[in-house]
Amino acid sequence: MTPRNELRLLPWSGPDGNPCYLSTDDSGGYMSRLADNIEAVQLGMAADLVEQVAAVLGDRDAGSEDLRRMLAELTGALRDVLRVANSRGHLLTVSELSPGEGQSGTLLS
Repeated sequence: MTPRNELRLLPWSGPDGNPCYLSTDDSGGYMSRLADNIEAVQLGMAADLVEQVAAVLGDRDAGSEDLRRMLAELTGALRDVLRVANSRGHLLTVSELSPGEGQSGTLLS
């Protein structure tokens, strides 16, 4: 298991909404790849949502319900993107300090 400062923040929350972390020395392991794939999907969805929001904002006939829905979706996407950015920023910092190799992995939440 890796030290606490090397835990990877995962792109999903635990049952109580708490952050989940992965402890592993294997950046190519199953859980790391799963997290990478989910992060890519979240970033793609956020990019698509930005285009949808721009379209709704340009629509003079868009009502307050449309705007509220878009704001709610945009808030969720922004939360996901921030989590990805924090996780990747932390991973960059840790990899600069100590590039580890190994096969072990533990999921923490």
